[in-house]
Amino acid sequence: MKVVIPAAGLGTRFLPATKAQPKEMLPVVDKPTIQYVVEEAVESGITDIVIITGRGKRAIEDHFDKSYELEHRLTASGNDDELDKIRKIASMADIFYIRQKEQLGLGHAILCAKKHIGREPFAVMLGDDIVVNEKPCMAQLLRVHSEKVASVVGVQTVPKAQTPKYGVIDAKEESEGIYRVTDLVEKPSPEDAPSDLAVIGRYVFEPQIFDYLERIGPGKNGEIQLTDAMKMLCKERNLYGLKFSGRRFDIGSKVDWIRATVELGLERPDLGEELRPALKKLLG
Repeated sequence: MKVVIPAAGLGTRFLPATKAQPKEMLPVVDKPTIQYVVEEAVESGITDIVIITGRGKRAIEDHFDKSYELEHRLTASGNDDELDKIRKIASMADIFYIRQKEQLGLGHAILCAKKHIGREPFAVMLGDDIVVNEKPCMAQLLRVHSEKVASVVGVQTVPKAQTPKYGVIDAKEESEGIYRVTDLVEKPSPEDAPSDLAVIGRYVFEPQIFDYLERIGPGKNGEIQLTDAMKMLCKERNLYGLKFSGRRFDIGSKVDWIRATVELGLERPDLGEELRPALKKLLG
């Protein structure tokens, strides 16, 4: 299977930090956000990756490329551990890049990958969503896709007050944590939300999603909305929601970015012991 990682957004929620660097390259501890996403794909068995980029995103390509000068310096200094890390970044997957020339929405970004994907099922992972779990989130979705032979989206329970931030599913639970989706509502008010199950940035689609994306045309803000295509899909075909296991961090949110850095930093053997008493002192 192949995975599409849309990473062409402007990152306006993180200005001015994203004025000259992609938001997907914001570091969580010492690793760019998008590297966590690519590693999750690889750990789920997917090594054919297409990243949808845009203007100003060259740093993503450079990060996953070889760096001869850096490798030479690390070799000369005998820093074998760091050298091994750098080489693994460049060799862990086959990564292709497609530029989205206009900001026409998430649905349009996925459409840009149609020729690369062909008529096979494929995964989509948003480039600024990190999910941490012993069993990768994407691997969990792939298991359900294999069982149902249908499109699957990752969902999580959110407080009703937060539903205006997400696409929310209307669904019936068929088995523990697996829901048959009957409708989706994009960013509903708390009183209009059909449930408290929000769609997050992990999907496995049957190739027919391309047909729906082409049929819907521009929606809100003149963009091709993935939610609109999924609404059409679930009326004509099976669409499932999986309440996945794991901690999710939305790195487009400043609070979540800080939370991810703190939580993942505390779990690091080389950082946690020193960081924990510093945080306790800070918090009084």
